[in-house]
Amino acid sequence: MTLLEEVIGRETAALNKEGVLIRHVGRKEELSSSLRQKIQQAEDTTSHNTRMTLSIAFNYGGRSEIVDAIARLVSEGVDAASLDEATFARYLYTAGQPDPDLVIRTAGEMRLSNFLIWQAAYAEYYSTPTCWPDFDREEMRKALLAYAQRKRKFGKLAED
Repeated sequence: MTLLEEVIGRETAALNKEGVLIRHVGRKEELSSSLRQKIQQAEDTTSHNTRMTLSIAFNYGGRSEIVDAIARLVSEGVDAASLDEATFARYLYTAGQPDPDLVIRTAGEMRLSNFLIWQAAYAEYYSTPTCWPDFDREEMRKALLAYAQRKRKFGKLAED
């Protein structure tokens, strides 16, 4: 826990200078008060930035995210008859962010691992045997080349 606190404290100014918006994705209420404060400071400091969004998924689980979204919908009295996918998405931790187009799994993993379950419904997956610390610019290039070869259908039948 202290490592994230240190990194946030050390990197926020540089990320802000580069125009990066910092967003926490996960349950904040279960974190220490000092870590919650650091996260809030980083989000507030970078809230005006638009160049890039850095989402830090810490204390995150896709199932928990869905349960939390439903709890907020219920607590706010959202009428079930008016509920659609767009409305539901506004209650997720990632509200306002686009869904991912590509999910990269390192270390040869071939599973979702409870990560962005709702948001990644139409994402392409790429698995590499390379472990995260060694995932470098060349590995990213390989992932993007593989992604560029895919024909995206977004749940629709393939057209001839």
